[in-house]
Amino acid sequence: MPLTGKEVAEHNSSKSCWVIVHGKAYDVTEFLPEHPGGTKIILKYAGKDATEEFEPIHPPDTLDKYLDQSKHLGDVDMETVKHEEKVETPEEKERQDRIARMPGLEQCYNLMDFEAVAKNVMKRTAWAYYSSGADDEITLRENHAAFHKIWFRPRILVDVEKVDFSTTMLGTKVDIPFYVTATALGKLGNPEGEVVLTRAARKHKVIQMIPTLASCSFDEIMDAAEGDQVQWMQLYVNKDRSITKKIVQHAESRGCKGLFLTVDAPQLGRREKDMRTKFTEAGSNIQSSSQTDNSQGAARAISSFIDPGLSWKDIPWFQSITKMPIILKGVQRVEDVIRAIESGVQGVVLSNHGGRQLDFARSGIEVLAEVMPVLRERGWENRIEIFVDGGVRRATDIIKALCLGAKGVGIGRPFLYAMSAYGQPGVERAMQLLKDEMEMNMRLIGCSSIDQLNPTLVDTRGLSAHYTGVPTDNLGLSVYDPLITPKEKAKL
Repeated sequence: MPLTGKEVAEHNSSKSCWVIVHGKAYDVTEFLPEHPGGTKIILKYAGKDATEEFEPIHPPDTLDKYLDQSKHLGDVDMETVKHEEKVETPEEKERQDRIARMPGLEQCYNLMDFEAVAKNVMKRTAWAYYSSGADDEITLRENHAAFHKIWFRPRILVDVEKVDFSTTMLGTKVDIPFYVTATALGKLGNPEGEVVLTRAARKHKVIQMIPTLASCSFDEIMDAAEGDQVQWMQLYVNKDRSITKKIVQHAESRGCKGLFLTVDAPQLGRREKDMRTKFTEAGSNIQSSSQTDNSQGAARAISSFIDPGLSWKDIPWFQSITKMPIILKGVQRVEDVIRAIESGVQGVVLSNHGGRQLDFARSGIEVLAEVMPVLRERGWENRIEIFVDGGVRRATDIIKALCLGAKGVGIGRPFLYAMSAYGQPGVERAMQLLKDEMEMNMRLIGCSSIDQLNPTLVDTRGLSAHYTGVPTDNLGLSVYDPLITPKEKAKL
């Protein structure tokens, strides 16, 4: 016999806390102090149906993985469950009005358009999580602005009737040299989550990097791939190496073609915009037993399992447990690129975590311009594949990175914004816009294939000093949020 809503409702305190998720009851009393998002959010739904809050930020297999089977109480007769009538807030009513008036998809002509629309129609908490950067968000903005300091030196009178911008990344043939980089909590922007990105990546023959902190389970995302579609895995390394080994070897058994170890996050940065929204609902694909201060926002709440002790000495261990290519994601200086090559890894991503970690960390494109001449001096430019992420918004940005020696670039937020505003059609259009821009700009720079891109086609003198003037980018600036003061916040 299924449980009744009344039976579940009796367990509504920290002494006995039951919740309903997807029509099943769970006893989470003992788990309360371990919940990475804190106890308050669970107690808010004690004795009630928590599905609507659980769904966007937890993979569906979370309770099976991390809650002992003895605490799985069985089915609930949902017709007996009391459903609280939701009162639409003025803020939500205004948001729904904006959604009704949002521009048609065909009116989006570039990646910044998706960001502007998403800012207008997303829930405030979701926008804050996706868009926030560390501290004063200087690095977040500089990632985008740094590309504006590089100018082209186009060739003329080159036959560019046929342009081919396909290439290979870690041995995989792709239609265009970008990949969908790992981003957390996809269901905050779209109910289907990361599988939307999977399907769009398949259509455009680009690679998707599966995030550790996805809203969908790893297997869900792998299962959404079709045919010979290639996926990589991004890994936050767990303090418990047995868990890490299990995750890595499962990814390899499922066919992942690259392991991207995030190395710039021994602790997550202060993303104050996220913190201000008091995102207490946070939680995800968590492996942790420590209490987290959820006032720090979603980022802190979902990341308490990450090992701050990860170091160079761990690289041989990773090489011993997998045959997948190993790429260090988050390298930010020449010396560490050299050490990565000496350690025998297959690649690095020059990245500052999308400006979400250390503020005033240099942009990946600036680090690339410093790294490649040093590698060429040593004859090491082909010993490792170098990728860049952060701030890529135009195909010209992709071309600049490839001219300087990158194998490809990672793009994250723009696809999240496209997905949040328009779903899969939005992501597909965003990718097609990049392809269209790529074809046009390859012609205009005077190159018909990727192998023709080289350093002589760019002028990087503007990167030599941070004081160099940059043309004002009003389109880009319009999507950055000002500080919300307590007085202003009270009006929301």
